[in-house]
Amino acid sequence: MEKGTIKFLDTTLRDGEQMPGVALAPNQKLEIARALDDLGVDIIEAGAAITSEGERQAIKMISSAGLKAEICSFARALNVDIDAALACEVDSVHLVVPVSDIHLQYKLKKSRADVKKMALDATRYALDHGLIVELSAEDATRADPVFLKEFFLAGVKEGAKRVCVCDTVGVLTPEKSKELFSDLTKVIKVPVAAHCHNDFGMATANTLAAVQAGAQEVHVTVNGLGERAGNAPLEEVALGLVKFYDMHTGIQLKKLYEISRLVERVTNLPVSVTKPVVGENAFSHEAGIHTAGVLAYPPTYEPISPEMVGHHRRLVFGKHVGSHAIESELKRIGLEPTKDQVKEIFEQIKKLGDSGKLVTDAEWRAIVDAVMGRELEEIVKLEELTVVSGNKVTPTSSVRLKFGDKEVTESGLGVGPVDAAINAIRKVVEGMSNVRLQEYHVDAISGGSNSLVDVVVKLTDGKRMVTSRGTSGDIIMASVQAMLNGVNRLLWDRKLGGT
Repeated sequence: MEKGTIKFLDTTLRDGEQMPGVALAPNQKLEIARALDDLGVDIIEAGAAITSEGERQAIKMISSAGLKAEICSFARALNVDIDAALACEVDSVHLVVPVSDIHLQYKLKKSRADVKKMALDATRYALDHGLIVELSAEDATRADPVFLKEFFLAGVKEGAKRVCVCDTVGVLTPEKSKELFSDLTKVIKVPVAAHCHNDFGMATANTLAAVQAGAQEVHVTVNGLGERAGNAPLEEVALGLVKFYDMHTGIQLKKLYEISRLVERVTNLPVSVTKPVVGENAFSHEAGIHTAGVLAYPPTYEPISPEMVGHHRRLVFGKHVGSHAIESELKRIGLEPTKDQVKEIFEQIKKLGDSGKLVTDAEWRAIVDAVMGRELEEIVKLEELTVVSGNKVTPTSSVRLKFGDKEVTESGLGVGPVDAAINAIRKVVEGMSNVRLQEYHVDAISGGSNSLVDVVVKLTDGKRMVTSRGTSGDIIMASVQAMLNGVNRLLWDRKLGGT
């Protein structure tokens, strides 16, 4: 396929929100919509207007925000759904109609003729009320191909401006995708879109294959959010089209990491560290041979530069680290180690790694400080911690921290005593230093009645991210210690000018 412009319909706010555990308030939806618009998304599916009053409020806020993108509402082939969308002042409806015999027989209990008539009536109703119609065939990849083509041709004749093939349960393969879209785009004279789910891990590949075969629009979600295994991830599809097929999309690739973090924060769904393009390990290197190669010439182990997607390179210091990586990183942060100091740091990290421990950022820097005679200033100190928890009592925590020359007291509630303590500390830290808790987990627990708890947290100040550890016989104190260790490391590095 020749170079062309591929349009992006982002459905993070609709299909993405249908992911179990995700529920967005109207202001959160608006925040994400603004970021999607800034990213360069062509069409924002802001939700399904028929869902609830809160959903309609969110869609209307997005519609009236003055965004460049076309604002769309999901709708079934029902006038009531279209009326709800009209009340939200959207530009278009994503009119979704089941077409597979499985759906017709077991869900709708209607014939193909009935469903086609429903689709055409709804299309006409929406068009008569001034809406753009994108007609989607739900479960299209399990439908009769002859009926699917007939369905789309009738919709286009009625006035639909775009049609969409939905791989609703992710059963396409790239070969089948290319065959199906090639067949459809030969006869359908409006843009054909690909809406791929990731049940078999093929959503990105199937979407790219569809574009190769003539699709002119792709449906995606940030971080691949969506029902079951999710949808085609915006970041992977956008990068793949540019990198492999030299396609123009209008997506600002440098903002991909930024919007990934935004959606992660708002949905409270952590992005896997191994997530392509935007995961924290996407440009991280530990093995000595890899770090040596990257330091000499980044393309040896990086297919693209992290800056291309707004990400950053990270050298991880664990049991596989090489001494060249240690020396390079120390020089990068403005230190001039001796050969003996590099050797000592190298040996200590190896020893910690060999014991089966994760070498956190805070521990790596603590080793460096100890070997090079740099004393970490404890900028935030715990002065007092009180936790109340019990049967029929909401876990509550009160914390008093010394922050430089100030003392701050804060309280927090939680689902348990640990959560309450973390929430109390987080209030102080976020309010005074812009440091956020990104991830929390209990890394290891030793056996016996006097067992030790090992807690690892991931913290960020918006520019850097660090992991830190706390170890104690008390899980609450281990959690607090991990938080404060990480906060102090970030603040200490910031005080030293980013080192």
